[in-house]
Amino acid sequence: MNQLIYYTLHLADNNLILTQRNAAWCGHGPILEQDIAITNITLDLIGQSRNLYQYAAKLINEKNIKLVETETPFSLENEVNEVNEDSLAYLRTEREFKNLLLAEQPNGDWAQTILKQFFYSVYQYLLYEKMQYSKDEQLAGIAAKAIKEVKYHVTWSSEWVIRLGDGTAESKAKMEKAIKELWRYTGEMFVPADYETAMIAAAVAPDVALLKGEWMKKVMEVFSEATISSPFGGDWNETVFMQTGGKNGIHTEQFGYMLTELQYLQRTYPGAAW
Repeated sequence: MNQLIYYTLHLADNNLILTQRNAAWCGHGPILEQDIAITNITLDLIGQSRNLYQYAAKLINEKNIKLVETETPFSLENEVNEVNEDSLAYLRTEREFKNLLLAEQPNGDWAQTILKQFFYSVYQYLLYEKMQYSKDEQLAGIAAKAIKEVKYHVTWSSEWVIRLGDGTAESKAKMEKAIKELWRYTGEMFVPADYETAMIAAAVAPDVALLKGEWMKKVMEVFSEATISSPFGGDWNETVFMQTGGKNGIHTEQFGYMLTELQYLQRTYPGAAW
């Protein structure tokens, strides 16, 4: 059961952390229409993460895991009898989050934000497309409900990658810079953590290693239309060392600062609710 909890938290954490990054653009987008678009995508992602956190909380409470026992992976800092979506989002520590390193990377400029969303959305679409047929009915239902939203995220971010890559010399340079910054974090998506391996074996989760070919095909198609070639001077995969660790709670330096901001209200005013 713990492996299912870990896996569900991983899915929820990916969305929550990317949501927190994207939310910083609210009111600051390059034009009003795109400001609204990325805000709506952010709302989609937070809605998906809520469904996943609620399911994880249900599993934890049913299993009666004592979250204050430090030998468990859910050592929340307040002594609660039952957890919920808020306690999972606001009261876990940095090492307890299992999100992809890609999701936590700083926004940078608009090109970097767009590329990060594009990389993740293509991956999420392929993952959810197959997760609709999971043996876990709850995860299958969440994926089936979210797939239309994610399809739009892919379309929107793809169009922006093309627009910037095949735009002015400056916009193309910014997109190539974004690739240099973010490509090293894409490999982690396709390296299963132990809990993913367990869920793959149980036919609960898709095999992420098998998604890489489809992901690369879609990304390369968009890059080709955007007239973007490898900025690394060689093969896309063999010339860049891939960073990993986020799935197992090993994060980049920026994550701690971001999590402090995300959790500030709940930690300053414990038990605060809307």
